[in-house]
Amino acid sequence: MKHRIGFNALSRRQGQRKALKRNMVTSLFRYERIETTKAKAKEVQRAAEKMITRAKLDSVHSRRMINRDIKDEAILAKLFTEIAPLFTDRKGGYTRIIKTGNRKGDAAEMAILELVVKTSKPKKGEKKEKEAKKSE
Repeated sequence: MKHRIGFNALSRRQGQRKALKRNMVTSLFRYERIETTKAKAKEVQRAAEKMITRAKLDSVHSRRMINRDIKDEAILAKLFTEIAPLFTDRKGGYTRIIKTGNRKGDAAEMAILELVVKTSKPKKGEKKEKEAKKSE
C-alpha cells in the first residue's frame, strides 16, 4: 500500500530530484513562466509557493533558508525585492498550472507553470508618461 507518501519521486534518486527542483524553481523565478511535465510542475509548485511565503518577510534568516535552494544571487534578490512584494496581500496560490496537452514524442502530459501576478518593469517611455500624469 502507498500510504503517507508525501511527494512524487519523479523516477529519480534524491540528489537528482533535489537538483531538478532547485533548477526549475530558479528558472521559474527568472522567467516567471516555464513549460514542463505536469508531474514536475506540481512538485515545483509546492517548493516555489513555500519560498514565496517565506520571502514575504525579508529577514536574514529567510534569505539564508531560501539561499539553500536558490544559489543565484540575482534571482534571490529578485525574489525578495520584486516577486514577494506582489503577494503581500495574498495568503497562498501564487502560481498556477495550465495544462497544454500531451508531448508529441512520448505523450507525457505537459503544463505551463507561471506566477499569478507578473512583475513588470516600466519601459523608458512609460515611466515618463506616469510622472507626467501625476504632475497634472
